[in-house]
Amino acid sequence: MNGTKALLLALAAVNLLAFFLCGLDKQYAKHGHWRIPERTLMLVSACGGSVGMLLGMSLFRHKTKHPKFYLGVPALLLLQLAAAWYFLK
Repeated sequence: MNGTKALLLALAAVNLLAFFLCGLDKQYAKHGHWRIPERTLMLVSACGGSVGMLLGMSLFRHKTKHPKFYLGVPALLLLQLAAAWYFLK
């Protein structure tokens, strides 16, 4: 497996993780269970999972009223896209 394929596979995995964690935290919130810390959700987003987190936020309607998320996650995505553009150029 070459480096590009490995990177794409890792990005897919971290985005699936972000999406899953967003849905899981929403279920925990609905049922009054222990919650996933916001710091963890943002860390997964910052590690390349911003697309998965945005999709999860939209689909599950979760964290959409928290500025840290509705501003922070798109900002992380823009930074990640800019970094990808810079390194691929």
